[in-house]
Amino acid sequence: MKLRVVGPGLALCVMMLSGCVPRIELAAPKEPITINMNVKIEHEIHIKVDKDVENLLKNQSDLF
Repeated sequence: MKLRVVGPGLALCVMMLSGCVPRIELAAPKEPITINMNVKIEHEIHIKVDKDVENLLKNQSDLF
């Protein structure tokens, strides 16, 4: 008697769960992707040297 109830119940559960399969879909966009990059980069380099090095660089400009 139990087998008669379990068999159809099990079949019903399998059919119900088979409809719950997750689906993943990947699609390309219809319009192209545009990236607008307006970037302005500014930099300043400040070098401080002491007087001895500054005089050495002035007197011997061929060091570098």
